[in-house]
Amino acid sequence: MATRNSEAGDDANRSWQSLSAGFEQARAREDSLDRLVEWPAERALLGDVAGLAVLDAGCGNGSKVAQLAEEGAAQAVGVDISGNFIDRPGIEFIQADLSDLSRAPGLTGRRFDRILFLQSFGYAKDGVRALQVARSMLTEDGFILLTRTQPIRYALQRAEQNGTSIGEEYFSTTQFSYQHRNWHEHVTLTKRPYTMSDLLNTFSAAGLWVQEAVEPHMSAEAAARFPEKFAAASEGFVGIIMFKLRPLRFQRIES
Repeated sequence: MATRNSEAGDDANRSWQSLSAGFEQARAREDSLDRLVEWPAERALLGDVAGLAVLDAGCGNGSKVAQLAEEGAAQAVGVDISGNFIDRPGIEFIQADLSDLSRAPGLTGRRFDRILFLQSFGYAKDGVRALQVARSMLTEDGFILLTRTQPIRYALQRAEQNGTSIGEEYFSTTQFSYQHRNWHEHVTLTKRPYTMSDLLNTFSAAGLWVQEAVEPHMSAEAAARFPEKFAAASEGFVGIIMFKLRPLRFQRIES
């Protein structure tokens, strides 16, 4: 395993260090929604990775990119600000901020067939800039796989907490904070609200188009294995939305 460091922001690094361990523990549970719903859908969208170069931006401890390496990815690179990486041979880990991958050590001039932002895109300081840089690093037939929490989910939660309407909260531009007890009860997360149009406009401004969008849900098999999890997930839970993004190709039309 090769690991490189960059000038990741100290404050952001310390905050994510406090949160990441709990996040990885929660995600690794057999009944986690990541294992039951998110990762199977993400893996299906990625397709066959044998012989491909894969970059996971905001990889956490690197377990997902490690699996892709085991499945034949020729290059497997993980970038995360925390630096809490698992020890696996054949994987390159870089401690850096995903906000601008061009500044991550060892990535200059490299191209990737798959670039992943799996629930990590919200941490980018400038979403358009982050995607523009990632777009410039794609191979000719490469694509970006980006997942985000469905914005209606946050609107539902805030409406219940504040006694307001879903519409009011969906279009709110006020930042909101909450504690994620499943990860770390002493860390408060602050979120910037966004709508579906915000996401689509960000992709367009970065020169990307949506080839495919998926909103995964728990399979019948998983629901049968974990009925309590299915019941909890079904009550007011909308989940996440996944996008396969490709660069826009502009062609001149001769008259």
